[in-house]
Amino acid sequence: MPGEDWIKLDLHIHTLDDPKDVIDYSAHQLLKRAKELGFGVLAITLHDAVFDRAEVFADAAALGILLIPAAEVRLQGADAILLNVTAAEVAGLRNFDDLRQLRARRGLSIFTIAPHPFYVLGGSIGERLLDEIDCFDAIELCHFHKGLLNPNRRAAKVAAQFGKPLIATSDAHQLHAFGRHYTSILRPSGLTVENVFAALRGGPLRLTSPPASIVDLASAIYWIFLAHPFKLRQTQRRGGTPATHSHTSSLESKSQT
Repeated sequence: MPGEDWIKLDLHIHTLDDPKDVIDYSAHQLLKRAKELGFGVLAITLHDAVFDRAEVFADAAALGILLIPAAEVRLQGADAILLNVTAAEVAGLRNFDDLRQLRARRGLSIFTIAPHPFYVLGGSIGERLLDEIDCFDAIELCHFHKGLLNPNRRAAKVAAQFGKPLIATSDAHQLHAFGRHYTSILRPSGLTVENVFAALRGGPLRLTSPPASIVDLASAIYWIFLAHPFKLRQTQRRGGTPATHSHTSSLESKSQT
């Protein structure tokens, strides 16, 4: 409608701080691009770790971006996006019953998403989502889809069946992948975590997730099967982990930006 002010959110992003994946861009590079593209809310979702670098949160706030502490956690072989959680809370999670207890304690102050639920690769929960649906506030509309290659159709049916919103994200592992897939909400009176969660739960939402191009498909296949395994092996041969490699690169990237 005329005069409505929508803001863009991406709640599933990885940076080179990730302890398990080898990513080649920093949190500050992400913030710079997010500002250029007009994003208002971000969540850096490291694998099994909460992104908690205070200087990045301060820089995000200075840019007018709400950065939500978050993690992508592997529980019983399945991934879950947890928003507005602490490192201690994530460390205490072992299974979905633990997540249920956390949700019971925290109530509406946390928000959980089932990422890429029906995709084959990665920690997709698959049909178990129906059994664990009470652990999630929303279901992800995965960025990787084209024509008949679209497991999001199943995700949309489950979301409708259980009254859960679909949330479009980039799941960015490369900086060029960020910015095309996102969710928009009406700008709340105050840009707070509580107001963002209320908007996600109550709507309305706009989902932006165009079909992958041939270049996107080729780039994803190259990254998943060639580039990332090669970089991971290189890091392991140096005797480090993605996280230790990321710390050095992060400082260098920050100085450049």
